[in-house]
Amino acid sequence: MRLILFGPPGAGKGTHARHLSEKWRVPHFAAGDLLRAHIRNATEIGKRVKTILDRGELVPDGEINELIASELSKPQAEQGFILDGYPRTLGQAEALEEFLKRRRETLDAALYFKTSWDVIVDRLSGRRACPQCGTNYHVRNIPPKAAGKCDRCQAELVERSDDQPETIRHRLEVYEKDTAPLLEYYRKRGVLQEVPGDWNISELQEELARILGKQKLTGKRQ
Repeated sequence: MRLILFGPPGAGKGTHARHLSEKWRVPHFAAGDLLRAHIRNATEIGKRVKTILDRGELVPDGEINELIASELSKPQAEQGFILDGYPRTLGQAEALEEFLKRRRETLDAALYFKTSWDVIVDRLSGRRACPQCGTNYHVRNIPPKAAGKCDRCQAELVERSDDQPETIRHRLEVYEKDTAPLLEYYRKRGVLQEVPGDWNISELQEELARILGKQKLTGKRQ
């Protein structure tokens, strides 16, 4: 299985990518989590992108393309992968297609999480994140077992700086401008599948199982 999940921030891509990763036993690469890990570790790329992400803007294509290519070149991605939050621009989509062509691989599907702005603002303003391991929670939809603490490492959860309502709306404006053209790109390639991002987690998991169950998922080398 080789999938990409895309849609506006707060559409639920990460939650469902992790579920699909466990179900299909392929690695899940979340672009945002990878970048935040670089920021926590104060790497060169982390220092460069921190101020960009804090403004709710997109990381330049060259930086993120190199990062994702490095991850997909690892042995655990040979049998498939799930990409969450990448590609987000046409330039990134073209870079991914070229990368897969060189490896004689194909995408099985591009799942677009179509989600309304009101739902997104509600979800993101209630989101909390672990500053150590990067795990995301929601005060109502996905609460931690112990209030305010990460289930994995027990660190105190924080509200991300880019989850403030005014920053969220700016992120959505940036998304619509730079990312919406991916719809036509993947529609032309016959791999686009729209899914209802407004649905709750259990309903959407059932819908994803139905959609993916109807497809022959191989993404294999030609």
